[in-house]
Amino acid sequence: MNTILIAEDDEAIAHLLTVALEGAGYRCRWAQDGRVAADLLERERFDLALLDIMLPKIDGYDLLAFAQTRDVPVIFLTAKDSLDDRVRGLRQGAQDYVTKPFELMELLARVDVVLRRCGKLGRTVTLPPDIEIDTAAHCVRKNGEVVPLTAKEFDLLLLFVRNRNVALYRDRIYDMVWGDGPLGDSRTVDLHVQRMRKKLGLEKRLVAVYKVGYRLEW
Repeated sequence: MNTILIAEDDEAIAHLLTVALEGAGYRCRWAQDGRVAADLLERERFDLALLDIMLPKIDGYDLLAFAQTRDVPVIFLTAKDSLDDRVRGLRQGAQDYVTKPFELMELLARVDVVLRRCGKLGRTVTLPPDIEIDTAAHCVRKNGEVVPLTAKEFDLLLLFVRNRNVALYRDRIYDMVWGDGPLGDSRTVDLHVQRMRKKLGLEKRLVAVYKVGYRLEW
């Protein structure tokens, strides 16, 4: 399980991030100021840090430099939204730069991309008690037996697992799995969901949400 440091002085935002990330299968540690964040980076192992820039005591830029010495990739998550700020953050080595307000689903996708790019994404994601997803091998097992999923079915499953208990709109599902662009025929999403759900016995877990899309209840 990947561990993520959240350095954010706004407690409400930190709580929102923690709930979303832990729901997606990550472990989180929260630091309310830069000094506490630096202490945690020194003492503990992290796979990723989400850093606000305008932190008390030690700002995000200094934390970025320290995180780099610990081989911890950084995503800036900040209200500083000017082009100069974004360019500075990326040039100094941040893997990504997300401005507030942000969409949780998009942030989760960016977290996944950065972990994958930096070779820190855990290989195995589990849905207790009997489903195991090997993200590197693109392999899914149920009760120890391989379940043959297509590439799109695999991507759908991983999307729902990383957003468990969240209702996902069909157009967002389409964007995340098939790529940006208009949804077109919603039956594309429905057909793939139905096939994947049947293969894994998720009929009671992966539920349709009226006029929205689907939600994986776990």
